[in-house]
Amino acid sequence: MNDTPTPTAEIGIIGLAVMGSNLALNMADHGFTVAVWNRTAQRVDEFVAGEAAGAPIVGAHTLEELVAALKPPRRIMTMIKAGAPVDAIIDTLIPLLDPGDIVIDGGNSLFTDTIRRTRRLEEAGLRFVGIGVSGGEEGARRGPSLMPGGSPGAWPHLAHIFESIAAHVDGTPCVDWVGSDGAGHFVKMVHNGIEYGDMQVIAEAYDVMLRGLAMSHDEMHDVFADWNKGTLDSYLIEITSHIMAHRDADGAPLVANILDAAGQKGTGKWTVISSMDLGQPVTLVAEAVYARMVSALKDQRVAASQVLSGPEPLVGDDRDVVLADLHDALYASKITSYAQGFMLLDAAAAEHGWELDFSSIASMWRGGCIIRSRFLGEVMRGYREHPDLRNLLLNPFFLSEVEAAQGGWRRTVQRAVAAGIPVPAYGAALSYFDGYRTARLPANLIQAQRDYFGAHTYERIDGERGEFVHTDWTGTGGDVSSTSYTV
Repeated sequence: MNDTPTPTAEIGIIGLAVMGSNLALNMADHGFTVAVWNRTAQRVDEFVAGEAAGAPIVGAHTLEELVAALKPPRRIMTMIKAGAPVDAIIDTLIPLLDPGDIVIDGGNSLFTDTIRRTRRLEEAGLRFVGIGVSGGEEGARRGPSLMPGGSPGAWPHLAHIFESIAAHVDGTPCVDWVGSDGAGHFVKMVHNGIEYGDMQVIAEAYDVMLRGLAMSHDEMHDVFADWNKGTLDSYLIEITSHIMAHRDADGAPLVANILDAAGQKGTGKWTVISSMDLGQPVTLVAEAVYARMVSALKDQRVAASQVLSGPEPLVGDDRDVVLADLHDALYASKITSYAQGFMLLDAAAAEHGWELDFSSIASMWRGGCIIRSRFLGEVMRGYREHPDLRNLLLNPFFLSEVEAAQGGWRRTVQRAVAAGIPVPAYGAALSYFDGYRTARLPANLIQAQRDYFGAHTYERIDGERGEFVHTDWTGTGGDVSSTSYTV
């Protein structure tokens, strides 16, 4: 007689912290039976008897029990800390699974780890998916943006689940298969990098309003709420307006009582490192990451403020004019940041052999995720109409938008510099824009210097691209040149 229970669950979830538990509830809401396991068995029992009471959710006290509860092909999604813990779970799962079973990593894993894990599980006859999950607690519970990539054969067995639980915009689920091995986690990484940039450009607007215009938090609430009705309509602008209105126990604006030292979990840094590896100038995200690092130097900044001097942080008397220009600086910088982000995606696709659909990626980001906005609808349309577009700034719509915003963008940077208010994101975006639109940059001098001191060679304007030459600049050097290369 066989006492083994009949498998009932369509998917298993490992890890019942905020994201894992809310995804399980979301799946159950959509009619899927979910098996759950947590390293602490007590959490499993509390979850099943508490938040999940009455839902089609099955608790497991061991991984063996979890596997036994799953219908074939087994689908197991880990929602645990990225890094070594994911590898440890994989090590334990592999002997318990059968060929064709699917392991899904829903954490913020580095895409190179996902490439490695995909190869490893496929060699074991299994399938692996790295899926970017964005939207935080609310998104996990009510509808996230999902970015899956990995073993292509896994997607037909997962699509109906993830399309059901994802956010929907205009009837379209904010999820689609991104590509092989690490493509999904790479796209999620770039999403998070862009998120860093979006938060920084909003923070710079806040700083200009607060110190440069001496605005109250109620006044700033009104401005952000008004901006959220137009081209800047987005989740981050919306929550910023709410933050400005929120009061602490003493009646003061809560945000004013929060220490100005920003944290970070690494995805922004990974985006910048990847941009350097791929030779793509993702300058706004880089400055957003560095701005967080500067903010973390709180004690040093307080000491330096007593020694280093600067101008009074006042940006003008005509508030309406300054705010209109500030709006345009934020908008133009945002367009530039997304242009840089999609350039990075394009370079990564070429490097790793991924066939990324930029229109689909923008569509996935329209709902559920942190950077969701009206703006992404235009990005989606831009790439749908021009799939071979090399830079978003060259799309007719965004070209006209930046052209219209350029004056206010420049005036905002000028005012901020004159007032001693740091605007690293606005400035970096504007410098990139000016560099990208310039046919001839002073890099010829840099090449001359490199050849002078290191015989690194250079290309001539009257020669063919890829043809490198060396000059004996002093008359005392030799004919031997260093290898010509670009990192």
